[in-house]
Amino acid sequence: MASLLPRVERLSSRVVRVLGCNPGPMTLQGTNTYLVGTGPRRILIDTGEPAIPEYIGCLKQALTTFNISIQEILVTHWHHDHTGGIADICRNIHNGSEYCISKLPRTPHREEIIEGEKLKYSYLKDGDVLKTEGATLRVLYTPGHTDDHMALHLVEENAIFSGDCILGEGTAVFEDLYDYMKSLEMLLQMQADLIYPGHGPVIHDARAKIQEYISHRNAREQQILNVLQKNAGKSFTSMELIKIVYKGTPENLLKAAENNLTLHLRKLEKEGKVLNETSPNFRWKSSL
Repeated sequence: MASLLPRVERLSSRVVRVLGCNPGPMTLQGTNTYLVGTGPRRILIDTGEPAIPEYIGCLKQALTTFNISIQEILVTHWHHDHTGGIADICRNIHNGSEYCISKLPRTPHREEIIEGEKLKYSYLKDGDVLKTEGATLRVLYTPGHTDDHMALHLVEENAIFSGDCILGEGTAVFEDLYDYMKSLEMLLQMQADLIYPGHGPVIHDARAKIQEYISHRNAREQQILNVLQKNAGKSFTSMELIKIVYKGTPENLLKAAENNLTLHLRKLEKEGKVLNETSPNFRWKSSL
């Protein structure tokens, strides 16, 4: 059962969370968007989905309650539940000039137009530092969930805005497991105290949560290898493996589970531990 989160909540002296009002199986209580800083102008991290008037209403309420405005907008990655609200914010919440909207570039690089507006992103790079009164944010390139994913280190609190690399509840999906594991290892080495995730509640024991994510993926990998090695010579379709490895997973999450399983198998294939057959259909077996 997901925790209940208020739509607007002051989490610390320099962080206010505004919920994206877009709950769902993949977004949990909704996308977390954050107003960061202590001065009259704050940095907004992530923007929720397009065409959600409740979110724009909540964001306006937060700006009025704390008597603040938006200095600039940062998005952790290209997914529409993080970038989708940009156009609505630009149309409905004015700050006297055009917002600077920044993210990391896609890999390989491609031109990105902000949906619904003729706006372009200002591109950041790993290690860049963004400042506002009371807050210093350092860009951390954390690919894996997407090729352009960034986390942000809030220096003053030794906290990480983790985007979708780490969630407040459950585990994250990813596009490339090899990159994702490297990103988790890098975040673990940072020894952060706190994580403000892209979805779900604040994580107060950052290191334990990151280690839990790493251990979960390693255990999942071992589970897959065990099934294949116990059935040496036998091959499995990904759905047959899903039913063994992800036994008990709700039906509506099986597609995401299948995607994760395939990415585990691709990583193991790169490492020479599994191989696939394409005839009569696509199947996997151990090569050990």
